[in-house]
Amino acid sequence: MNAGLREGSFFSKHGKGNPVKVPSMLQGESLKRLLQGAAIGVALTVIVGFNWFYYGLGWTLGGTAEKMASQRVDVALVAAYTPVCVEKFVGPADDAKWEEFAKVASWRRDDYVKEAGLATIPGAAAPNSSVADACAGVLTKLLDARGPKK
Repeated sequence: MNAGLREGSFFSKHGKGNPVKVPSMLQGESLKRLLQGAAIGVALTVIVGFNWFYYGLGWTLGGTAEKMASQRVDVALVAAYTPVCVEKFVGPADDAKWEEFAKVASWRRDDYVKEAGLATIPGAAAPNSSVADACAGVLTKLLDARGPKK
C-alpha cells in the first residue's frame, strides 16, 4: 500500500489506479460547443442588458447616466427659473421697456434677455441659454397678448 494513504480513507477506497476522468462535455467537440454557447450567452446578455435593440433591461454606462442627469437638471432649471425671469422683466416693465423688447428681432430676443441679466441664475457667472430661450418665448407671447398700442 502507498505510504501516504491510510487504510480505510476515501482515497484508498476510490483512488487506486483510477485517475479522475474529465467529463465528456469538456473534451473535444463538446468543449467547442460549450464555449460557443457561453460566448453567445454573454453576447445576448450584453445586447439585452444595454437595450441595444429597444428591448432590454435598460443598463447604462456612467457617461450616459451623467448626460441623462445633466439633461434632467437643465429641464428642471428651465421650468423653475423661467417664471422668475419673466417676473424680473414684467414687474418693473413699463410701456417703454415693452416697446424696446418689441423692436428686437424675434430670433435675437433670447440674446436681449441674456444681456439684460434676466437669465442669470444666482451664483452663476453667465446666463443660462435654455432659460433665456424659454423666457424670451414667454415674453414674446405676453407681448403679442398686449396687442398694438394705440
